[in-house]
Amino acid sequence: MPWYAVHTRSRHEDRAYQGLLLKSFNAFLPRIEVWSRRVDRRKKILVPMFPGYLFIELSSVDNPTKIEVLKTFGVVRILGQPGGSQPVAVPEDKIEDIRRIVQSKLEVQHIQYPRIGEPARIVDGPLKGIEGVVLATDYKRELFVISVELLQRSVAIEVSGFQIAKL
Repeated sequence: MPWYAVHTRSRHEDRAYQGLLLKSFNAFLPRIEVWSRRVDRRKKILVPMFPGYLFIELSSVDNPTKIEVLKTFGVVRILGQPGGSQPVAVPEDKIEDIRRIVQSKLEVQHIQYPRIGEPARIVDGPLKGIEGVVLATDYKRELFVISVELLQRSVAIEVSGFQIAKL
């Protein structure tokens, strides 16, 4: 049976997942362990691998089935082609790849590098906290050139990928 990606309300992945299971659907919510970002303590917590999304296995995508899925609390829509009402299946090998990543217990990090022209902040190193605009990128070497306004002068700084965050 094919798998489909389901878009959920923000931070409602677990409720939508439980609701789909109660309706006897075969659902899959990949979760990964990350360190919590609390001020007072650090501990590992489980968070969705893809915030706002989960996967569901459907034998058919006829209207009654789609309506039953969409009536589940927290479900927004079943992903499909733009402008169309027909959902698009996720290949089985992609679901298996996701399962292998989740079962491996490796530390997974979401990285969103800024593009040229986007604002960015330096988050590590001696220049931590400085904000600027990305002028050039080299994704293979994970290098970024950021233009920083200092006293109405532009200074270009080259930083590594782990030292930069998208604003």
